[in-house]
Amino acid sequence: MTTSAEPSATSGLTAVVVEDEAVVAEANAVYLQRLGLTVVGVARSGREALRLLAAQPDIDLVVLDMNLPDSHGLDLLRRIRGTGHGADVIAVTAARDVDVVRQAVAQGVVAYVIKPFTFSSFRTKIEQYLAYRAQLDSRQAALGQTEIDAMIATLRPALSSQNLPKGLSVEMLGRITGVLQGAEALSAGEAAEQVGTSRVTARRYLEYLADSALVERRASHEGRAGRPEVRYRWR
Repeated sequence: MTTSAEPSATSGLTAVVVEDEAVVAEANAVYLQRLGLTVVGVARSGREALRLLAAQPDIDLVVLDMNLPDSHGLDLLRRIRGTGHGADVIAVTAARDVDVVRQAVAQGVVAYVIKPFTFSSFRTKIEQYLAYRAQLDSRQAALGQTEIDAMIATLRPALSSQNLPKGLSVEMLGRITGVLQGAEALSAGEAAEQVGTSRVTARRYLEYLADSALVERRASHEGRAGRPEVRYRWR
């Protein structure tokens, strides 16, 4: 595995790494922290993972290897769900068996990363997950079909960073999309304030969404003379 990215701001999400190989476990933890998650623990076995999760009921994400010394990852996942723990799970494993993949998906694994992998491919999966969570966590009320489709779409490869214009990231796109879906209309400045970025950066994302026909642009004077302000509304 290779690394090549700069550290990002914290996402506010917490993660646990379940991996029996010490070097791989450490690398995965470093990768997650570099991408903005807070790693609260590393478990080297299924037993350790259950103890860790029992002590940390609010963990957002489990990065799970399927081949553990005392259990299979799928069995561990069933036990985690049996305790009522609702953490999202990303499988990072050498297991390629069709039945394992099928069962992993059936049990709610949100992404599946095959070993060995590059940091770039790992980053893509985590960015997609962070974009999904940014949209999900920004919504308080019941969701419509458009909102649900948009959130699920962020977990698909079509929205990976490689397919976005240079300089745009899936994570920030998810944040911008999330605040738009939770508001009637926003200016670039308002969106920037809510997601913690500059007005220029927010405008780039808003314009990208508008060009993709996901957002409507509207000019508004709001009682002020001079050049109208552009406001953006989720379709």
